[in-house]
Amino acid sequence: MTKQYLIKASLLVSALTLFIIAATLTSCKCRACDDQEQASVPIEVLAKADSFITVSTSQEFFDKYITVDFYRTKHTPPYYEMAYKFFMPEKPYVDATIKFTVDSIGNVMKNRDIVGIPRCKNFPEECDFNIDELTARQIAAEMELKEGIKEWDAGFLWDFKLKRYVWRILSTLTEFSSGDAYKATGQEMVIDPNTGEVLALNDWRVN
Repeated sequence: MTKQYLIKASLLVSALTLFIIAATLTSCKCRACDDQEQASVPIEVLAKADSFITVSTSQEFFDKYITVDFYRTKHTPPYYEMAYKFFMPEKPYVDATIKFTVDSIGNVMKNRDIVGIPRCKNFPEECDFNIDELTARQIAAEMELKEGIKEWDAGFLWDFKLKRYVWRILSTLTEFSSGDAYKATGQEMVIDPNTGEVLALNDWRVN
């Protein structure tokens, strides 16, 4: 009886092992399929998209700091919504996403949003990014951004109006939180991340 029990137990362990191996292989295969699907941008389309960026940034800047983000890139036929990661390791606060749309042969759709491409080639002074978050906050304090009722929000981001990167510092002056009835007011200071110049001071409101 004991021998039969050991044989059955051994067979059960073997079966479970095979099941785990099969499940692992299947999972890996599915992930590989997903990655391949995310990365299914024709090489000629990708080349044109890359070139569209390098015209503004220079090839050297592109190679050093910009990489295509296949995970965020979307194919909605006949268009490709291209996404690139813009990251400077020596200035880790410079961490943004470049986005624009191309057609099935790689032509850029100029009537859609083009986000996050710095003009480093012709305006290198716009790509120094010497002002870090701490310095931006200090500038906001010196320029008397209102303190508000909680810690300021700070973000290095693309300004659609100025078509360049900025530091945006937000102070919250009033806040009433009640589900969908959320209300708040505050001030927004926009700071040049290269020179520290205050580009704008605006009031904001959420009704």
